[in-house]
Amino acid sequence: MTSTKLKMIALATMFIDHYGHFIPDSPDWMRWVGRVAAPIFIYCVVIGYKHTSNRKRYLTRLGIAAVGMSFLNLFINFHVYYSDLNRLYIEMNFFSTLFLIVFLIMLLEKKKVRFLIGLFVWQFVSFFIFGSLEVTGLLNSPMAIFTIQTSGNLLVVDGGLLMILLGILFYFAKENKWKVTISYGFYCLILFYLVRRWGWIREGLFSHLFGFFDFQWMMIFALPLLLLYNGKKGIGLKYFFYVFYPLHIAVLWYIGMVLSQ
Repeated sequence: MTSTKLKMIALATMFIDHYGHFIPDSPDWMRWVGRVAAPIFIYCVVIGYKHTSNRKRYLTRLGIAAVGMSFLNLFINFHVYYSDLNRLYIEMNFFSTLFLIVFLIMLLEKKKVRFLIGLFVWQFVSFFIFGSLEVTGLLNSPMAIFTIQTSGNLLVVDGGLLMILLGILFYFAKENKWKVTISYGFYCLILFYLVRRWGWIREGLFSHLFGFFDFQWMMIFALPLLLLYNGKKGIGLKYFFYVFYPLHIAVLWYIGMVLSQ
């Protein structure tokens, strides 16, 4: 199976998941199906980084997509703010997660120790700032959400720190099927344990570390698909994925808002 086919499967399951998220009274199984989307996209972006002819351009493209998605969220959230549509803000921006994964991999590859230390320090500083804003109630606004999404903090991106670590894990697995199987299986097992122990806590630091559903363990079902990857790119369609992600979120959000009135 080519990486293009893998991404098409991830795209379809992501759409089902987000349909279940935005459209009222959707069945629970739609969210279950969506658990396989994120690991497939992460796996494909790591593969894409390894095989691209221009890694800086690859990173830049993801960065532009992340900022663009943040602006789309800002536009929609301002509409929510002024229309008071139950204040259902959009905070989805998986482009930011993918960008930070590739950025960290690039820093590790090039052994940019000073940049890694600076990024590490920034995590503490920015998270302290966001924590202070949350205590004062200033975090619940469109501009605050935009600032968070563009901050580069690993804890507050879509999926959180554990999704970033999954990308690093895939990078070091080096597309070796045995390494992918063992490392990803162990990762899902640890995630299952963490969610069972702390996953229901939705306040403070735990909400950022373990902000998953109780059924997040279902992401293990992505493993057979990852093992079917044949090392080939396929027809590409890279810009299709960059356009589809923000477009489908905007459309489903609007439909969900109309149906919930």
